[in-house]
Amino acid sequence: MRAPAMLRWAAAGLALVALLAAAPPAAAFYLPGVAPTDFGKGDELLVKVNKLTSIKTQLPYTYYSLPFCKPNTIVDSAENLGEVLRGDRIENSPYVFQMREPKMCQIICKITVTEKEAKELKEKIEDEYRVNMVLDNLPLVVPVQRPDRNTVAYQGGYHVGVKGQYAGSKDEKHFIHNHLSFSVKFHKDEDSELSRIVGFEVKPFSIKHQFDGNWNDAITRLTTCDPHNSKFVVNSETPQEVEVGKDIIFTYDVRFEESEIKWASRWDTYLLMSDDQIHWFSIVNSLMIVLFLSGMVAMIMMRTLYRDISRYNQLETQEEAQEETGWKLVHGDVFRPPVNSDLLCVFVGTGVQFFGMLLVTMIFAVLGFLSPSNRGGLMTAMLLVWVLMGLIAGYSSSRLYKMFKGAEWKQITLRTAFLFPGIAFVIFFILNALIWGEKSSGAVPFTTMFALVLLWFGISVPLVFVGSYLGFKKPAMEPPVKTNKIPRQIPEQAWYMNPLFTILIGGILPFGAVFIELFFILTSIWLHQFYYIFGFLFLVFVILIITCAEITIVLCYFQLCSEDYNWWWRSYLTSGSSALYLFLYAGFYFWTKLQISKLVSGILYFGYMLLASFSFFVLTGTIGFCACFWFTRMIYSSVKID
Repeated sequence: MRAPAMLRWAAAGLALVALLAAAPPAAAFYLPGVAPTDFGKGDELLVKVNKLTSIKTQLPYTYYSLPFCKPNTIVDSAENLGEVLRGDRIENSPYVFQMREPKMCQIICKITVTEKEAKELKEKIEDEYRVNMVLDNLPLVVPVQRPDRNTVAYQGGYHVGVKGQYAGSKDEKHFIHNHLSFSVKFHKDEDSELSRIVGFEVKPFSIKHQFDGNWNDAITRLTTCDPHNSKFVVNSETPQEVEVGKDIIFTYDVRFEESEIKWASRWDTYLLMSDDQIHWFSIVNSLMIVLFLSGMVAMIMMRTLYRDISRYNQLETQEEAQEETGWKLVHGDVFRPPVNSDLLCVFVGTGVQFFGMLLVTMIFAVLGFLSPSNRGGLMTAMLLVWVLMGLIAGYSSSRLYKMFKGAEWKQITLRTAFLFPGIAFVIFFILNALIWGEKSSGAVPFTTMFALVLLWFGISVPLVFVGSYLGFKKPAMEPPVKTNKIPRQIPEQAWYMNPLFTILIGGILPFGAVFIELFFILTSIWLHQFYYIFGFLFLVFVILIITCAEITIVLCYFQLCSEDYNWWWRSYLTSGSSALYLFLYAGFYFWTKLQISKLVSGILYFGYMLLASFSFFVLTGTIGFCACFWFTRMIYSSVKID
């Protein structure tokens, strides 16, 4: 393929991004705005409903999959790519407020529970599903008093119901939360009557409502919830049990509370949901230890190398006929192409693509462009940046491939463009089929799947070809020393220089640099909490790079001193082995922190963590390889070799 043709493909692919951003929600996605909205007194406030979530099953469902009250017409909100992949399904609801106008005991509807609906409600209550709602882009939270301190914690969404005993009954029964007491906090402008919403809270209750006379929809007078009775205590009533053939009346209260919180700070409450003060100190402590160890390793390596290079160069100048030893002895084989060099080029190119994606995404996150108010923005940004980074993936793999004297650059380009995305797509497709089999809203629709394939084939693949073409056009990188035609025999190695042993040892330190931060990341993903400390994450990412580079250089130096020149793959696997510890930690987290009991949910967890570990392997392996590649070129270009 000629370069102009590939450039046209890339331009067409970039145009596809704009098309996807402007198309309807069924096929494309956009990033929602986060500008403040001003409301006057009496203005209509529309409460939207989101997915039902559970940390026990990890399978989201749509709000209207349960027998809740429905509006006359259900309207789906436009969602970006990240929201769809997260399983978000935002729809309108019959809950409509008027700004700064409180209401008491408002009737939404009355439903008669069928056998199927009762079974679904009981299943969702047992699995501890939560109902998520949104008002002015703020998610609904439930305030919970902490027993160990005089503070209030906030939980996202309210439980569908509870399971327990009532009125001396020995049998546990299922009770639904059918009365919602909303609290809307607002910040009033001093110069006008306009207000901005800064908080959205709820306290759910289960009440078996009673009424006088005949049922007359919303104007029915409830004896269990009289808005004219100021002494009404909602939680003193008989709870509403989920029974087949029984009626459930859904009601709500709403009150408005003026707050000193400004609109720009309204997310602070949500970002402090978890008690992470201890973890903050642990992160700082871990980073200081890793920085200290890294400084020590760097100092030792610089002193040792400086002494080695000075001694070798003095031997040459003094013309001492002493036999070469250590790493200088293998100078004629150290740059010999490794076994499966094509696969190494593909992995390095993919790792560079990952590195670029994470670096750009975290910079945007640190600068505040990916705030939590922009639901799905982080995932959307990561996917789009990954696609665009196909350019440097193709460039990196082709440059290394040409140094290995490769000639079929199109073949290596195709493998770079399809190997990792193909594996990821197959795993994702299988897991999505399992989610679809559970009839969960987390199943990615066909239109979204088609859009992902278009991003892959329409943008990523052409950009990989363009980068590979540009990289292969450049002159090949020349090693600082010549390679012998006949490979040197490697002497028998000590037990501690066994490849498997050094590879497993090499992955411990990089994993140790990030495992505390992994706790936050896994918690945000699997326990549905917000992740917001991107500054720390960026710092940990830098520490990870330094640690991967230094541990790989140290072990590579020991390997060369033992006259073993097969460092290419070992340097990649040394730091890449940290992915093994990541997967083992994911298993530990599963058994100690999660309450997943269903088989499908367990398969989803380990399937996605396997994909995450594989991605981590490619990233850390590439960092270690690039550091070791620079190190070997540096030391062999610093000595005088005939």
